[in-house]
Amino acid sequence: MNNLKLPLKDMEKEITQLESFIKSDIDARELKRAIAVRMAVEGKFYHEISKILGVSEFFVGHWKKQFQTKGIEGIKLGHKGSKGYLTALQKTEVIEWLKNKEYWNLDELVTYVEREFGVSYKSKQSYYELFGRAKVSWKKTQKINPKFDEELVKKNPEEINNILFKNKAGIESGQIIVLFIDECHLLHGDLTGYVWGQSKIRIEVPITNEKDRQTYFGALNYQSKEFHVQSHPSGDGKSTVKFIKYLQDKYKNRKIILIWDGASYHKYGEFRDFLLEVNGDKEPDEWSITCILFAPNAPQQNPVEDIWLQAKNFLRKYWYLCRSFKIVKFLFEFFTNEHKFDFPKINKYNCTEKIN
Repeated sequence: MNNLKLPLKDMEKEITQLESFIKSDIDARELKRAIAVRMAVEGKFYHEISKILGVSEFFVGHWKKQFQTKGIEGIKLGHKGSKGYLTALQKTEVIEWLKNKEYWNLDELVTYVEREFGVSYKSKQSYYELFGRAKVSWKKTQKINPKFDEELVKKNPEEINNILFKNKAGIESGQIIVLFIDECHLLHGDLTGYVWGQSKIRIEVPITNEKDRQTYFGALNYQSKEFHVQSHPSGDGKSTVKFIKYLQDKYKNRKIILIWDGASYHKYGEFRDFLLEVNGDKEPDEWSITCILFAPNAPQQNPVEDIWLQAKNFLRKYWYLCRSFKIVKFLFEFFTNEHKFDFPKINKYNCTEKIN
């Protein structure tokens, strides 16, 4: 949505009025209204203003209209006719309005209450109470992958378990080693998080560059629960081949089953050439290395993800030791490498029975 441009003379007059109001001693809510209206008068698109100020397009349009019909008085708090409270019936109406919305915005609520009932609260707490009565709370947004397929995620562990069951004899005898694989890109900025500290003192962690980065490859042994870690310059085909060769050397003369995600460098390029070399013309049952994929877009299936999280929480717990990224990497490797990890996510994979 956009506003129709005014004649230049009228626009300059309105901008002058708004600038004078903005520079005066006004409430923060009035300031936001005035800035939104000024940007609209100057010809900015509503969606641009919405993004810059963190308000709704409805907010911009409403206060622009108020300004055009009532002037500066229209965007002031408590302009003529404004009441100081909502009646019980009006509160019920506001709460129902909130309950029927899909998205919520404080500025929109403020505007709605003033527009519909002529009420402008001095304290934001009054608006928070309306949100609370409508069962709307302030919360952190959660990531979700739109490509996530719940049916595939449910089916995938069954397929993995059936492959493990097929290789039960070799796994139990130690002739076949099953490894869960994943990569972690550790950033210096991962060190920051919630810690205990005195209420009035800031907890400051020395970080020269929060984007300092180290890539790690990790392999969790399904049988022994032992975890192997190696650092590499990056997550790519070349580093993947080096890490798998390291695991081959650790488990000499044994077949290896790798269970990991479908990253392109796990399936193509240098690693594919490497697989063709080590497996040659052998039948699948005789392959030196067999790869099994987790369901796509489902990192939560991989138990190694939990180990990375534990390691990062360990760093945050001992943040006061981390005076440099070199120390961060040392502690990360100390926590992970050659240690044993056992938790429910590992135990959902088993080779003891076939799942139909």
